[in-house]
Amino acid sequence: METFIDVYLKSDGGKASVIYKKLIDLNLKPTIGEHDFVYDWKKIVDIEEELKLVEDIQTALKDDKVILKFKTIR
Repeated sequence: METFIDVYLKSDGGKASVIYKKLIDLNLKPTIGEHDFVYDWKKIVDIEEELKLVEDIQTALKDDKVILKFKTIR
């Protein structure tokens, strides 16, 4: 199971390099192609675990004025 994260930056928001570091610190892996980052669960998880990841990312990027898009695939 993998969760893909797309990050949309605003010109008056946080610096891309800072946002990148925050996401790396959350164990997200940068990707090249359709999505910006991926989190590999290495197993099937329930919705509560997935929501915790999303909320952790939201908390980390709270003041960075980014728009996030999440997509999870089994």
